[in-house]
Amino acid sequence: VGKEMLGAVGVSCGGPLDGKKGLILSPPNLPGWDEVPIVEIIEKEFGVPAGLQNDADACALAELRSGAGKGCENLIFLTFGTGMGAGLILNGRLYSGSSNMAGEVGHIRLDRFGPVGYGKSGSFEGFCSGGGIKQLAEIKKAERQQCGETFSIKPSSADGSVSAKDVALAAKSGNADALDIIRESAEHLGRALSILIDILNPEVIVIGSIYARNPELFDDIIGNVIKKESLPASAEKCRIVPAALGDSIGDYAALYVAENVYRSDL
Repeated sequence: VGKEMLGAVGVSCGGPLDGKKGLILSPPNLPGWDEVPIVEIIEKEFGVPAGLQNDADACALAELRSGAGKGCENLIFLTFGTGMGAGLILNGRLYSGSSNMAGEVGHIRLDRFGPVGYGKSGSFEGFCSGGGIKQLAEIKKAERQQCGETFSIKPSSADGSVSAKDVALAAKSGNADALDIIRESAEHLGRALSILIDILNPEVIVIGSIYARNPELFDDIIGNVIKKESLPASAEKCRIVPAALGDSIGDYAALYVAENVYRSDL
């Protein structure tokens, strides 16, 4: 698409950020992006209005309007990709909080010790993100090596590190080390989902990326944890589903941000 065809540009980005000022504010997964005026940069480059929104919020709106959340009034979207963030649709409206920081669930500490995510060991993002699963694999590898045993997951990268994708593929083939790693991630995911279910009483929790590609690895484990940890009346009303928009959800999210900017500029 040429510049002359553009009406607006939307940016969907991991937080923290300031959507009103158009600033990206040092997200954990974008080191060095300190107070980057991304909206100003894009508007100067393309000569059209631009908008910035937290990726989880934008994805929540996309799933509400075009995906698994159609017809819902209360929806939570969880990213579960590079990081872990939440977009909250409450009573049919996006809830972003008093300083646009609502939904930063990745920062919640689920365990005293554990993989590091969002600058905090044992955090939700530490246990439930691509980087977190990679750290769990490194811990499992160290355990095996110190016991004189062989770590059985084969890395796909040239540097010999095991990725979340490597773990998922190995788990699907029945690899015991990989299944142990997935179980630990899934158990913590179940605990976090139970907290969200009890506090916010959603109709549906839509989870993207790693979970959306591998729901069969997680569902039984998180279901058992939710049964133990969450209020039955709330758990019974809530569905846990993969993002219906799949790997295209980021594109839909950015388009909806652009659409909102375009309509408000008319």
